Amino acid sequence: MNILIAPNAFKGTIPADRAAALIEEVLRQYLSHAEYQRCPIADGGDGTCFLLGNQLKLNKIEAVGLNAIGLTEQGLIFLNESRKEAWIDVSTLSGLAGLPPFGVNAQLTSTFGTGQLIMEAIRRGAEHIILGLGGSATVDMGTGILRALGYLFLDKNGREIPMFSPGFLERIAHIQRPVAMNKVRFTCLCDVKNTFFGSQGAIPVFGPQKGLSEADQHVFESAAKGVFELLKAKGDGQLTDQPGFGAAGGIALGLSAFFSVKIEEGAHYFFEQVNMQEKVSWADWVITGEGKFDSQSAAGKGSYKLLGLANKHQKKTLLITSGGEKDGKEAGFDDVVQLPKLNMDDLDFKQKAAENLKSSLQFFLEKSNI
Repeated sequence: MNILIAPNAFKGTIPADRAAALIEEVLRQYLSHAEYQRCPIADGGDGTCFLLGNQLKLNKIEAVGLNAIGLTEQGLIFLNESRKEAWIDVSTLSGLAGLPPFGVNAQLTSTFGTGQLIMEAIRRGAEHIILGLGGSATVDMGTGILRALGYLFLDKNGREIPMFSPGFLERIAHIQRPVAMNKVRFTCLCDVKNTFFGSQGAIPVFGPQKGLSEADQHVFESAAKGVFELLKAKGDGQLTDQPGFGAAGGIALGLSAFFSVKIEEGAHYFFEQVNMQEKVSWADWVITGEGKFDSQSAAGKGSYKLLGLANKHQKKTLLITSGGEKDGKEAGFDDVVQLPKLNMDDLDFKQKAAENLKSSLQFFLEKSNI
């Protein structure tokens, strides 16, 4: 029997690569003669480029930069020197994970640190930057990245506005382009199709989780519209809002004003890069999982995309999730391992999540005929 182990991250508790290792550890206790292949997956969310960089065995570069609130941290770049490509997760330096409560504030968070990583990649010869947009702490329309690339954002008096300062977007009155522009193109990976503006846009949908209160949203959106017009005027004048611009607080929007930008569905791109179709074709069972599988998972989540590929090849599928068993079965999985709910206030909730994963899978295997 051939078993492909390909979980997504169990968000906030177990990274995808750790989850895959735990699943294999349990399976080997019950199915010792099976053949195993691990391929943890991502769909544009946190850690997408990290997983791809490791699976494609790219050159890993550690580089220091500023996090979303301007504190020094270590970031990661994955390089494919022969193709002049660099792979960077926005969440590495500009993410929500690890921020103190006061730092979850879209009024001051910036993508400047991600821009520093991009500049380091360019210095090392990269001409194509692949950005994983998931997990960002920002709604800055990519202005932080642009500042690191040499663009200046000035107030009404012509003075430069400092990065990581409250109300940054509201104060922008002028944008100054650099004399020498970098010849670089971008591919942005995401798992959402939201536009930047509108009722389902970045500000009302994702703003609250990044510290933007409902009371502040109207003023923030008004400021963002002003910045959009400035970006459009300073670019080629063709900038329009489009699906995917709502991801990561408008990073693709800002970059599109001045650079060639392609938005890719993260799961589809990931599967192509790791040759997922070949892996699924090899397997008898495909085992995947995510923190909470529900009706929204069909919008672009990796586990749902993997299900479709497995069904195409008529493979058996198993989903591990704390979401509803009913949702998993209705989606088409052959079996579902239901994880118990976690108390996220417990100090050891990550350890408990790992224990729950192992014990729930053990219980399933003892009563199943997989």
